Amino acid sequence: MFDLIIRGGTLPDGTVTDIGIRGDRIAAVEDLSAAEASDVIDAVGDLVSPPFVDPHFHMDATLSYGTPRVNASGTLLEGIGLWGELRDLASTDALIDRALSYCDWAVSMGLLTIRSHVDTTPDHLRGVEAMLEVKRRVAPYLDLQLVAFPQDGLLRTPTGLENVTRALDMGVDVVGGIPHFERTMADGAESVRILCEMAADRGLPVDMHCDETDDPLSRHIETLAAETTRLGLQGRVAGSHLTSMHSMDNYYVSKLLPLMAEAQIAAIPNPLINIVLQGRHDSYPKRRGLTRVREMLAAGIEVGWGQDCVLDPWYSLGTADMLDVAFMGLHVAQMTHPTEMARCFDMVTGANARILGLTDYGLQPGRLASLVVLDAATPTEALRLRPARLAVVSKGRVVSRQARGTGELTLPGRPSQVSRRHQASGDKG
Repeated sequence: MFDLIIRGGTLPDGTVTDIGIRGDRIAAVEDLSAAEASDVIDAVGDLVSPPFVDPHFHMDATLSYGTPRVNASGTLLEGIGLWGELRDLASTDALIDRALSYCDWAVSMGLLTIRSHVDTTPDHLRGVEAMLEVKRRVAPYLDLQLVAFPQDGLLRTPTGLENVTRALDMGVDVVGGIPHFERTMADGAESVRILCEMAADRGLPVDMHCDETDDPLSRHIETLAAETTRLGLQGRVAGSHLTSMHSMDNYYVSKLLPLMAEAQIAAIPNPLINIVLQGRHDSYPKRRGLTRVREMLAAGIEVGWGQDCVLDPWYSLGTADMLDVAFMGLHVAQMTHPTEMARCFDMVTGANARILGLTDYGLQPGRLASLVVLDAATPTEALRLRPARLAVVSKGRVVSRQARGTGELTLPGRPSQVSRRHQASGDKG
C-alpha cells in the first residue's frame, strides 16, 4: 500500500515506469500495476521529471516592476540604481508578500528549489529578515537557499563586510559577492579573497556575481578559481553570469577554462537577463553577453541555467518557468543537437541540483518524493512546448494539479480539436 502512485510515466532517460510514494519518500520505482494507493496519478505518455531547480534568483526584488519607476535605459546600472531606491522604500511585509506570491508561481511550475541572492547593502537588513521569514514559511513545500549579496560592493560600501557577516550570523546559507562592481580591479580581487576566506572559515558555499559586464578585461573569475584552489573550496563555489567571457580573447579563455575545471567551479549563466542587459553600449555588431556555455561544458565544468529576475528593476517579464530559461539558453548558446537539448533540460534539473548540493534529489528509491508530471513525452518536447505541469508533488504531497489543456478550431467545413502536442508522436492528443 502506497500513499501515492504515479502510473506509467516516462522518465527523462526514456524509462517507462511507475513510482510509488510513502510519506515524503520514493518507496519504489518499478511496475506497480498490482499495488494500491490512496491516490493515483495517471502519467501514461507524460514526462515525469525531478522538480526544476533555480540556482540564481533575486527574490527580494521580484514582482516589483515599475517601482519606483520603469528602467528606461534597460541597463544593468540603471536597474541597480532603481533597486537602491526600492530597497529603502519597501517594508518587511511588502518584501515577504511579493516573495510568497512568487513562490506560489514557482510551485505551480514545478520549481521546488531556489537559490536567491539577498541584498546586504543597507544597514537595516530588512531584506535579509524578510527572506529568512519567507524561507521558514515555504519550507514545507519549497527549499530556499539564501546568498548574502553585497549588491553595492563589499569594499565599496562602508559597512559592506560587517553586513555580510551579520547576514550570515542571522542564518543566510551562502557567501556572495560582486567583485566587478568594486572601485578598482584590485579591490575586486581583494573582495574575492576576503569572501572566500570567510566561506572557508564558516564551512559555507560561495556564489558570486562574477564579471557581469561586457568588459573583456574583467577577469575576477580567474581570482575566484585561484582562491577556490588555495582554500580547498573545490565543489562548493559557483560563478554567476560570467558575461565578460563572451568578449574575452580566445587565447586567454583557453587558459581560463582549465583553471575553472581544476577548481571545480560551477557556472550559472542567466540567459533571459544576460541577453537583455548586456551589449547595451554596442551599435553593431551587437553582443548578446551569454558566457561560453558549450566551451565550459566541453571542459568538464558544471553549468546550470538560472532565472535571475522576474518583474523587477532589471527584467520586465518572466513566469517562474525554468523551461523558458532553458529554451532561451539553448537558442542563444546554439545548443540545438538532440543531445545538447537534452543537456539543456538537465541544466534546469539535475545539473542545478548538483550545483546547489542537493543530496536528496532525484527519482530513485529512498530519495525525497518531489517530482513534476509534464504534458510532454520527452525532455526535448518539454523544451519545445513549455507544457502544462499536470501535477507537482513536493515532499510526498500533491501541491498542484492542472487539467490537460486543449483548444478548439472552428474552421469552415473542418471542425477540429487540437492540443499543443498535436504534432508530437505518441502523445495523448
